[in-house]
Amino acid sequence: MDLGPARDSLKAENPLVAAKKAIADLHKNGATVVVLLSQLGKVESEDLVTALTGIDVVITGRNVPLIQKGRMIKNTIVNYGGEQGQYMGRTLVSLDPKGHMASAESDMFILSPEVGEKPEMLQLVKSFEDAWNEKLRKTQMESDAQKQVQKEDNPDRFLGSELCARCHTQEAEQWKTTSHSVAWQTLVNVKKDATPECIVCHSVGFQKPGGFVSATATPHLTNVQCENCHGIGTEHDAFAAAPHRVTAETCKNCHKGDNDPEFDWDKKLPRIAHNNFSGETIKNKKNKMGGEPSGMMKSGH
Repeated sequence: MDLGPARDSLKAENPLVAAKKAIADLHKNGATVVVLLSQLGKVESEDLVTALTGIDVVITGRNVPLIQKGRMIKNTIVNYGGEQGQYMGRTLVSLDPKGHMASAESDMFILSPEVGEKPEMLQLVKSFEDAWNEKLRKTQMESDAQKQVQKEDNPDRFLGSELCARCHTQEAEQWKTTSHSVAWQTLVNVKKDATPECIVCHSVGFQKPGGFVSATATPHLTNVQCENCHGIGTEHDAFAAAPHRVTAETCKNCHKGDNDPEFDWDKKLPRIAHNNFSGETIKNKKNKMGGEPSGMMKSGH
């Protein structure tokens, strides 16, 4: 696997080989109960404990379902806590006279709003994410410096809003009154401008031929622009024969899930429609953030 910028400090080994060695080392050093924290996902984690002996408890991660009660696989209790850290698992292990696991049970409990957040833990996470974003950003800058971004062989490419504005002047001016026009700055403000899962919704054509590469290599493709909604610019003439319609599905490419759980097409579209010069999406963002636009908002980002 490609570890990207983490390759200087991480080494990926075959899970079966690594687990087998770790279990042997733990037992040799006196461990009587072995707990595996797995990011292999549901299927691969289950396959691992099926193939090996010596793992007593598995806490699964990475796109796993929520299963209220832990499952026994052979002699291993496996826990499935869902995603986004919304549940906390409690596993009770009963030991025999020699300190080995005799039986076990596991339950999941929802972390409801009254649990609250721990400031010092939030700061630890934020510090890690900021440092990781900076590492990604430097890696991208080094890559841009080593080679010029070459145009794709595919003649279709993203052009950027400045070219669209030459003809669509009024629409371009209205777009500037929406928070779409400052979408990239919201990532910069929270140090997420090198995080791929965030960039895709704050730039034009990210990871597509002729699309956004980085803020230094393709600065004209930052923010949520015309082509995010209306299609790639080099296909503009084709729209005359087959009109390109903006639908709810267009918006739901980004306004979905945790990004915008309350998205309502009928309510949100008028806020950014080209006849609306109120600037309400930017005003709302300023009000919520207590100043200039910053951070990814749940609506109109």
